[in-house]
Amino acid sequence: MKWNAAFIILSSVVLFQAAIAAISRAEEPIGSRLKVEEMSVLLSLHNRVRSDVGIGPLAWSKNLAGYAQSWADHLASTSCKLEHRPISGKWKQEYGENLFIGTLGYYGVADAVRAWEKEKSLYHGAPLTSSNWYPSGHYTQLVWKNTSHIGCAKAECGSNVIVVCNYDPPGNVLGQKPY
Repeated sequence: MKWNAAFIILSSVVLFQAAIAAISRAEEPIGSRLKVEEMSVLLSLHNRVRSDVGIGPLAWSKNLAGYAQSWADHLASTSCKLEHRPISGKWKQEYGENLFIGTLGYYGVADAVRAWEKEKSLYHGAPLTSSNWYPSGHYTQLVWKNTSHIGCAKAECGSNVIVVCNYDPPGNVLGQKPY
């Protein structure tokens, strides 16, 4: 009888701890596994780049961060290749998206934004077309004037870290300029 009571109490404690952990994750203000400092760096770097071209700041979205986390986890658990979400199916893309991969411990979230910002030199101010958006698409999404919210995430994949940022409303609309 004592053994059964101890087992029931132990099981109850384990279930309680699991419930608390799930609630803690659900109440995470960031929405992904990023550290608060990483979220702050991502948001401030995005907003600095946008400010440089006279575009208003982005706000953090917990929902977009969760969306980004699910894709980062998917990439890390499958191929570790940077692939954008498909246009249809289970993983259908609903937002703008930027991706980055770098060596774990050497590259961090700030490096992702810096890499996307470097594409600025490849954008020459013309409306986007099917032939000119690709070389600067990360940069133009970052500074898209109508985008108001961002959410980012990261996942480890072997010796690499994958960073995914999603943007709402999405940018890179053909026929339009980012700013």
